[in-house]
Amino acid sequence: MPIPSEIASLIERLTQELDRIEEETTEGLNLAQRLLSRFTNNVILTQYFAYFSTIRFFVETSRQQVETTTDTLSAEDVPFEVIQEAGEELGMLLGRVLEVKINISRTKTRLDNWQ
Repeated sequence: MPIPSEIASLIERLTQELDRIEEETTEGLNLAQRLLSRFTNNVILTQYFAYFSTIRFFVETSRQQVETTTDTLSAEDVPFEVIQEAGEELGMLLGRVLEVKINISRTKTRLDNWQ
């Protein structure tokens, strides 16, 4: 069964946002690591590094959730209720992803100001 276009668009948007978050997270980790090499015992920098590591895990689990949902919706004869629930879950996930994206941007800005 083809995935409804609204959900397919949501999946595409999630994939793009997760890709961007992954890039930003890698940049943030690299920046935090460089700063930690200069300020080795700085607790705040250690927290930033841990935050970016946690976001990397969030991206991985979010990708798995999107993949699982896509597989479920690609099956034959998917009930409408399952499609509706999948759309709602993906919509909530997009909200969390966008919130993380904003927080990563703010955190990277703080790190940039340390340099």
